Amino acid sequence: MQIVHINTPKLLDAFLEFNATINKGNPNYIRPLDNEVEAVFNPSKNKLFKEGGAAKGWLLQNTNGETIGRIAAFYYPKYKNKGTHYPVGCVGFFDCVHDQAAANLLFDTAKNWLIENGMEAMDGPVNFGDRDKWWGLMVEGFDKQPMYGMSFNPDYYQSLIENYGFENFYNQYYYRLDIFEGLPTRFKERYEKFKAKAGYEAKYLDKSNLEKYARDFVTIYNAAWAQHGEAKAITFEQIMKLFKTLKPIMDPRVIWFAYYNAEPIAMFINIPDVNQYFKYFNGKLGLKQKLHLLWMKWKGANNRLTGIAFGVVPKYQSLGIDSFLIYSCALLLYDIKTYQEYEMGWAADWNPKMVNIYKSLGAKPSRHMVTYRYIFDQNTHPFERHPVMEYQAPGAQK
Repeated sequence: MQIVHINTPKLLDAFLEFNATINKGNPNYIRPLDNEVEAVFNPSKNKLFKEGGAAKGWLLQNTNGETIGRIAAFYYPKYKNKGTHYPVGCVGFFDCVHDQAAANLLFDTAKNWLIENGMEAMDGPVNFGDRDKWWGLMVEGFDKQPMYGMSFNPDYYQSLIENYGFENFYNQYYYRLDIFEGLPTRFKERYEKFKAKAGYEAKYLDKSNLEKYARDFVTIYNAAWAQHGEAKAITFEQIMKLFKTLKPIMDPRVIWFAYYNAEPIAMFINIPDVNQYFKYFNGKLGLKQKLHLLWMKWKGANNRLTGIAFGVVPKYQSLGIDSFLIYSCALLLYDIKTYQEYEMGWAADWNPKMVNIYKSLGAKPSRHMVTYRYIFDQNTHPFERHPVMEYQAPGAQK
């Protein structure tokens, strides 16, 4: 076996193709878009390179020159997890035949490169970018097609990773529900409570005023998430770029915001599951595929929704605003009858409040991912699982 550094377009093509090869024959597999994977490793498209990050990818070939594995390693200064006080790098885009020696060689290659660059541990398999794509290893949920941005892998990867020495840093849980099964009665009660209160309102996004909603998104996100250290503050420019990217497939009727006296206090952001379009494209998204997508959208070929963001400003948490916002959205979904299934983005076991919100909807577990950690010298840094998130009481200040 030999390791080959990816440094030519031909090798990059082989890197992209191997993910499809290893999942060949699995009817639930949906190939990620090649251009989105390529962008992760492109310094002109991935801002983490400009922030001091670096990445490197490798193929593993057998004696006949056939690809039998792939992996990427990366690090960037802003990567952190709460409670960690030593430099941690990452591995991702791991694919391998069912052979422990092959997997070990891939992990050793990534580890050695990270050590050379000052790292003392590695998390994975994760993305060199935001946590909404390719984050964690799937260990349950192989019987369903993956949602857009969701990792999908053969089930034997868990043993390859754990046998190498990775340990479960945290679990990631997905939940799904049938929209027309309805929500528990308390959601309606809380909705009516806030509907009757002066100053409170919930409304969905207006595409003609994206700038306003981008600013509202930033306000809520930075208040609800950035303070916990699990996500850095975001900017208006970042969210405007996201909104413009999503605009062709965006359904404004499933993107909701709550306000108190016109102040943004909560958001519930959902999109149609575009994997229901992309599954026909074999990783490509050229003009032909874009026209096909628009035709499918016009035909109403997609009845699945996926959640991409949910947040409540701290001083409004635990008051029932989440129920008010979710039920407002649900009433419209019941009326338009476009979508039937809803699967929420992952909630980690270190965020029990979000897990409990999912459960409170009456949703059922649908997938289980794991983010692993491998510490290079446990005498220096004993392994500890990710600490549970702390929450502020309503109105409290930190």
